[in-house]
Amino acid sequence: MTSDAPDNLARMLADVMRQDRGRILAAVAARLGDLQQAEDAVQEAAASALVHWARSGPPDRPVAWLIRVAFRKAIDRLRGAGRHAATAAALTLLARDEAAEDPEMIPDDRLRLIFTCCHPALDPKSRVALTLRTIAGLTTAEIARAFLDTEPTMGQRLSRAKAKIAAAGIPFKLPEAEDLPDRLNSVLTVVYLIFNAGYTVGPSLDRDLCEEAIYLARLVSALQPGEAEVEGCLALMLLTHARRAARLRDGETVALTEQDRDLWDRDAMNEGLGLLDVAMARGTPGPFQIKAAIASCQSRTPPDWPQIAALYAGLYRHEPTPIIRLNLAVAEAEAGQLATALAAFEALAEPLADYQPYHAAVAEFMARTGRTGPALAAYARAIALAASPGDAAFLTRRRDRLRS
Repeated sequence: MTSDAPDNLARMLADVMRQDRGRILAAVAARLGDLQQAEDAVQEAAASALVHWARSGPPDRPVAWLIRVAFRKAIDRLRGAGRHAATAAALTLLARDEAAEDPEMIPDDRLRLIFTCCHPALDPKSRVALTLRTIAGLTTAEIARAFLDTEPTMGQRLSRAKAKIAAAGIPFKLPEAEDLPDRLNSVLTVVYLIFNAGYTVGPSLDRDLCEEAIYLARLVSALQPGEAEVEGCLALMLLTHARRAARLRDGETVALTEQDRDLWDRDAMNEGLGLLDVAMARGTPGPFQIKAAIASCQSRTPPDWPQIAALYAGLYRHEPTPIIRLNLAVAEAEAGQLATALAAFEALAEPLADYQPYHAAVAEFMARTGRTGPALAAYARAIALAASPGDAAFLTRRRDRLRS
């Protein structure tokens, strides 16, 4: 082997684990019934790969090799543990599948693992973190940076989540048919939270969380085909992500109506629109499809504000939250219903006191109606709450223009 062979093998293994760690981990977890033990077995298999591949060369099918070795590591762990019925059942499953002629032909258990990670018994932040760790393969450090936590704090969160799954006996299985809609919505909410986190932090991380969320949505769609809300969620993210290259100009956020549309990713836009058509044709409307339809209307020149307002009114019936009401008020104002919108802004002042987009919207429409004093005060609050330097620069320019 050449002198750089260990580095090449390490890079090859890292690529395999980044792409297929979720599949390998899901296979072990589904048989062990314990997420932490499954992670330990997969980690041991990866460590063995560096030793064996350096001695014998990498296998033709590294994923199959890693699944088989991870099963063996899990078997070794169980044989060293106390005997009880659950251990015996897990040993039987692991031994059977470890002896399979082709481990890659074992059914893909990632969907079962996704539903486990997104179980309602876990708090929302833990669902997001666990999904990123187990399915997307992000490191604890990468997840911590995405959520502005320290690595030890995020590590403790992940450990507590895995311990809760074990203690509560949360099963590694697909929900029953009657529970599927609610549980699937929980999964899609987690995926979309990941996308929004990536949208907020932008390109400051090693891993693009928007791309990770789109990957997860594609995975759910492939493993649970024909679900309109999954298609709607994926369409929403594609339509939003298609505009990423036009979102900033000279470090400043660019309003949607002022973006250079030549910079939009037309392939992603067309795929999103096509998925939305497919989803809506199924005749089972839901909130993610409505949000995707809103993104579609926003992409028109000019945006179809009356239709956007009607869609937000429909979305509000699904999700009667202050944030949806704010978005409805903005659409109403843009559609010419300014008095209705201003009344809504006033009613939302308390519940959205710390929500930056609320103050940005109030500033914009106060300025349009000539109320300079309240507009400047709202701009000051919005700038103080801005989530990114680009947003702060955009709002500062608007404020300064109003002053002058």
